[in-house]
Order: sequence, then C-alpha cells, then structure tokens
Amino acid sequence: MSHSTRITMPKLSKDLQEAICAMPTHEKDKLLLRLVARDQKLVDQLQFELLESEESLEDRKDKIGRAIYRLAHDKHYSPGWLMMDMRSVNAMITYHTKITKDKHGEIELTLRMLNEVYAHQMHHLRKATSRTRTISAYLVKRTQFVLQRLSKLHEDYYIEFEDDVNQLLQHLHTTAPAQEAQDAGIPKQWP
Repeated sequence: MSHSTRITMPKLSKDLQEAICAMPTHEKDKLLLRLVARDQKLVDQLQFELLESEESLEDRKDKIGRAIYRLAHDKHYSPGWLMMDMRSVNAMITYHTKITKDKHGEIELTLRMLNEVYAHQMHHLRKATSRTRTISAYLVKRTQFVLQRLSKLHEDYYIEFEDDVNQLLQHLHTTAPAQEAQDAGIPKQWP
C-alpha cells in the first residue's frame, strides 16, 4: 500500500448509532470485545492503561534499554547495517510511546540509543564517506527529533537531559554527520 493510499473508516449513520446504543449491554460488550481484539495497538494500549501499574512502565523501558545495549554492542558490518538496526530499535521506542504516552521516556530512550551508538560504534561514524552519508542523515534527523520534543517540555526538565544532549551534539558536530548537522542548523550546545 502506498503512502498516498488512505484507509478510511466507514461512518456510522445516526440510525445505526442509535440502534447500537439500544442493544442489550451484554450484546454490546461481546461486540466491543470482538472489535478491540482486531486492533493489536488498541489491545496493548488498553492492557497498559487498565491493567498495568507504574512499575510496568519501567519494565517496558528496561526491555528497550536491553535492545539498545545489544544494538550498541553487536558487531555491525557497515554503517548501513547499523542504521537498519537503529531503525528497528527506534520503532520499539515509537511503539512504546504510542502505547504508554510516555513522552519523557521517548526522549530518554532516543538519547540513550544515539549516545550508546556513538560510544560503541564510533568506527562507523568517524569520517564522512559515501558509506556514512545515509546514517549521517539519519543521526541528524533523530537529533532534530529529540531537540523538537525537548522544546515541548517545561524548562524544569532540561537539567535531566542537558548532559546527554550536549554529549550527543558534541559527537554529531565532530564526526561524519558534522556538515549535515551544521547545514540543518543543529546547535553545538543546548539549551
């Protein structure tokens, strides 16, 4: 399916809405459960919101943290393979955010991923070459994403992220993505 193709949800007529609302409760419940089961994201959101506690949020973040650790410490044969694995971990972070609405965790995990990759995969990122062009663009985009998300937080939270963000900016401006980071207007110091 192309990006331009949109799936449109059917609209319920007012008569159908009223008929559904008039159904006996046990029939509506069966219908609701059948419909919810068809959408895994909705099932996961309801599982988190209705059945899990605050500790499960940390457990979910720890699971992603282990994936970040593996990403950073695995042997990657090229910058391209490293970027593909980064995208997989980033998808985990995105899904976590959609399920939990944990915006703070989204920033924390993305920063952790980027800094861990720099800490343990620097050999892929030192110099700008034709092989690092794509991953450089990816690193710049992820950094822009983090900075954009941070701008939506209250300034009181900045202290929590300041060291990690500045470490990332230092790496970005002294390795393969340096020119792209400069061209994108990414600062060398934050905030």
